[in-house]
Amino acid sequence: MKKYIVLGILFILPITAYVFFAMSTNYFKPLPILTPSVAELDGFKTLEGKPVQLENRITVLGFFGSDLEAHRAYAYNLAQKIYSKNHEFNEFQFVILLPEGTESQAESIEQKLKQIAPTDAWFFAFGSDENINLVFQSLNSNLTLDSNESTPYVFIIDKERSLRGRKADDKEGAMYGFDSSNIAEINNKMSDDVKVLLAEYRRALKKYKSNREI
Repeated sequence: MKKYIVLGILFILPITAYVFFAMSTNYFKPLPILTPSVAELDGFKTLEGKPVQLENRITVLGFFGSDLEAHRAYAYNLAQKIYSKNHEFNEFQFVILLPEGTESQAESIEQKLKQIAPTDAWFFAFGSDENINLVFQSLNSNLTLDSNESTPYVFIIDKERSLRGRKADDKEGAMYGFDSSNIAEINNKMSDDVKVLLAEYRRALKKYKSNREI
């Protein structure tokens, strides 16, 4: 009996150790940078008339265009699946860029979003079509804006204004953005990637505090 127990331990232990370290390596792997130096949000103002920025913020960036009503359901998807779970993280924000003149549409949707979660870290920001296109082009993605300056895709930007995403997704290949009209993609892939990026900054903060204590 002892012989079989020893053999079992010798067989199971290496496999357990391998699985543990494989999972640890995966978990602590940073989210890849796809595009560095995304353009700052110069010239954009929130509903309250305040400036908004990417620098030193972890941002989910969207472009919902002049027909915001067409993207209402997408905003609710994002609010329920991503924003409500992460909005309390320091320096995390949602920024949806819109053409000037769409303020009343944004106000209407914001009231609905408040029923899902406090909108302290959700900003509708307004600017010229030129500025919207400038920011979008700086993402250097494989996606495009339509004639209304909109896309259902949203993008994850880190504190250094780098676009984060997936270089080699199993199905999509390079993923520069996430389709907010696709609940499965938001609930699984995007949710996972936001968690990875937030964990990356949490680890960096813990390491910084540990070094300060030393």
